[in-house]
Amino acid sequence: MGDSSGSVSIDVERIFFGGKEHRVRTRHGPLSVSVYGDEDKPALITYPDVALNHMSCFQGLFFCPEAASLLLHNFCVYHITPQGHELGAAPISSDVPVPSVDDLADQVADVLDFFSLGAVMCLGVTAGAYVLTLFATKYRERVLGLMLVSPLCKAPSWSEWLYNKVLLNLLYYYGTRGLVKESLLQRYFSMEVRGNGQDPESDIVQACRTLLDERQGANVWRFLQAINRRHDLTESLMKLQCRTLIFVGENSQFHADSVHMTTKLDQRYCALVEVQACGSLVTEEQPHAMLIPMEYFLMGYGLYRPPQQETSPRSTLNPFCISPELLSPESMGVKLKPIKTRISLNV
Repeated sequence: MGDSSGSVSIDVERIFFGGKEHRVRTRHGPLSVSVYGDEDKPALITYPDVALNHMSCFQGLFFCPEAASLLLHNFCVYHITPQGHELGAAPISSDVPVPSVDDLADQVADVLDFFSLGAVMCLGVTAGAYVLTLFATKYRERVLGLMLVSPLCKAPSWSEWLYNKVLLNLLYYYGTRGLVKESLLQRYFSMEVRGNGQDPESDIVQACRTLLDERQGANVWRFLQAINRRHDLTESLMKLQCRTLIFVGENSQFHADSVHMTTKLDQRYCALVEVQACGSLVTEEQPHAMLIPMEYFLMGYGLYRPPQQETSPRSTLNPFCISPELLSPESMGVKLKPIKTRISLNV
């Protein structure tokens, strides 16, 4: 699959599947990191949600030719996979301590040290967005900017904590099957793509369902346990100075958390994009909705998509789908405004 229009030709499948896998030893255990692109370019660090890895969390985004062109033209991408979430991973021994969220953030710093990286751009989804936000609050000088998808920033509510405890018990005894799998799919996707009695499941949900079958329940249990013990980042958010772009699906379980986070960040450096008819996993369900906001966000850093004669026929967006506020140089360049932008599905 590739886009050969204009002056740029990108073989998306070759790039996405041709990354170099590294085993990185951190102070809290080894991590798998997949590296894609020219390592002389600025670094983009990604971190997926619970039970996902970069193949199941970011494939849709990087298979969008325009997004791949934008990101791979400007960055070398470092996909961090949570411990035990890589393909073919064995169950982690119960003797290995369960990491805290602070341990997970410190692991990100260790990855940067391993590759001799300075300040980086970050892209995280839900639990991964929390980890990268925590990393940004602990290592401010090492983060250029944050692109967050359906992020968490508060400690879990009682209802979320109890719900996760039930999931943790089911994971412990049964793995990622049955009710656990259905609960995770509800966490990621909107009802529109999960299907119902009349409409079938979409291909992306079926693919995710297959990938969850391969995940070790014990390893997912560890990551979810850490996230269920997370602490509130609200006070730390007020001290962040890096620009932040937040995406959230209007049907996401974490919509309220994402809006709350937007209100607590410095209003000069934050923008919110709400995607209609979408769940939490915008990178897979509606990746094209991320393209134009990301493009204007990155313009604030002097980063641009290479020129092309035409957009992909798969693209459902044009610049007029986005609020003019979001596209203004002031909003997406030197200063960002905390606005709520809806992506129209009608073109």
